[in-house]
Amino acid sequence: MSIFTPQLILVIDDTPTNLEVISEALTDAGYEVATAINGERALKQIQHTLPDLILLDVQMPGIDGFETCRRLKEKPKTSDIPIIFMTALSDTESKVTGFSLGAVDYITKPFQEKEVLVRVETHLKLHSLTKELERRVAERTTELSATVERLQQSQLQLIQSEKMSALGNLVAGVAHEINNPIGCIAGNLKPAREYIQDLFHLIDLYQANCSNLSQEAKDAIAAIDLDYIREDLPKLITSLQEGTDRICSISMSLRIFSRADQEHKVPFDIHEGLDSTILILKHRLKANEYRPAIEVIKDYGELSPIDCFPGQLNQVFMNLLTNAIDALEEVNQGLSFEEIQARANCILIQTRLLTPDKALIRVQDNGCGMAESVKQRIFDHLFTTKSVGQGTGLGLSIVHEIIVKKHSGRIEVQSTPGKGTAFLMQLPVRQEV
Repeated sequence: MSIFTPQLILVIDDTPTNLEVISEALTDAGYEVATAINGERALKQIQHTLPDLILLDVQMPGIDGFETCRRLKEKPKTSDIPIIFMTALSDTESKVTGFSLGAVDYITKPFQEKEVLVRVETHLKLHSLTKELERRVAERTTELSATVERLQQSQLQLIQSEKMSALGNLVAGVAHEINNPIGCIAGNLKPAREYIQDLFHLIDLYQANCSNLSQEAKDAIAAIDLDYIREDLPKLITSLQEGTDRICSISMSLRIFSRADQEHKVPFDIHEGLDSTILILKHRLKANEYRPAIEVIKDYGELSPIDCFPGQLNQVFMNLLTNAIDALEEVNQGLSFEEIQARANCILIQTRLLTPDKALIRVQDNGCGMAESVKQRIFDHLFTTKSVGQGTGLGLSIVHEIIVKKHSGRIEVQSTPGKGTAFLMQLPVRQEV
């Protein structure tokens, strides 16, 4: 049984004899044939069944062949159907008119059967080849567009990763440079405290065993206020110790933030990652001449270390907190210091254990919020609402990829214009190997 479907030829001619002769020749050649005796009937007929090719008489009552051709070509549904005019008019002007309307060929009456069949076969093949070429071009264009987009995405993500890597290297370098001098100070504070205590003890012994101090010594003791020094110097050493401990803590946070990822996921305390990211962004959170400090409220739950790529999660925290600060700065525009102080800019960071094997991280701000149309596209590649030079449209796209693809988690956004935005991330506590 043949699966070949005969091609349909529509013949439009007001002369029955012509219709009969052409139809018989086309049928014998293996084509399916439909006929119409004028342009009006042909246009109605085509609404139900589209032919593969049309043989169209020029001189017909009612709307002639030229007008019929014009109407067919102006409609997208029928504009691509090849039309061959059949006419006794052989003047150049008529041919030019027909070709300008979109016809592909002319057959001059009286016509020869073989000529008609050859022209029909030729234009059907040309039409088929044209359609196939258009299809292939469309496919290749789609493939190339997808390839270009993937390359652009890979390039921009590489740039973003390089930026984070460069930031990590810088932070790690700063932490390393801090460690050496602060280690020296921290290591010497304890013996310095002991030396001071020894000196005070020696002074006490000297005063107890020397009843006749010279007037010069008495004046020197009064001038330096020995009793005040004895009381304040231990406090000063304690303050130095607290400052040193604080710098050591900062250095540790910097090292946590800048840690490089390994090939496999490792257990990581996400609270350390959040704290280290907050520290990196401290300069953007503190008060300035235009606004009070942005308060960061940490509501941490009891979470055990989760299996992850720590460097990638730190990148997520960096992007989300940076966006939250940007949203607060946007909502502050045009407000006075007092008005900003009254609305209390803040960022809430919550962590919870939803189930024994699933952790929740919530980053919420009370900034400008976003419209529903923006929220629907917020994770789209290259989509950004920031002005040129302020955003690449990669930050949240990368966040989505890291959470969903790299860590098999989920992320959603909740936002109300004028009230703020919250990003909620769910991460498996243990990752499948």
